[in-house]
Amino acid sequence: MSAASFGRGVTLCLGIALSAGCAHRGPPPLYMWESFPKMQYDTLLAGGNVPSEQLAAMDAHAEKARAAGAALPPGFRAHLGMLKLAAGDAVQARFLWELEKQAFPESSPYMDQLLKRLGEPAKKDPA
Repeated sequence: MSAASFGRGVTLCLGIALSAGCAHRGPPPLYMWESFPKMQYDTLLAGGNVPSEQLAAMDAHAEKARAAGAALPPGFRAHLGMLKLAAGDAVQARFLWELEKQAFPESSPYMDQLLKRLGEPAKKDPA
């Protein structure tokens, strides 16, 4: 092998490596989905049981998205609110459903129905 053909081979390999490194990978995902769809499915499959592991996993997912500056997917806050309500935390459920309405206004009719079922929020003491 001559030095000239070796040099062309090296140049060709470098060119391929550089073009592969510059290849367009497409836009980043709009939402941080990760295992959220599976969590929803597991809840439906379990018949409404609220495993504390799922609450912890969803809280961790939300924190990871916040740290990465990524958006939570549609329905995430609504589902987490349902889990919080099933665990007995109606205040947190209300808060999460209001956040879902803000993030996805098209969810308002459904979120309003859920909020209506909770009743009026507790009035604060004017003290």
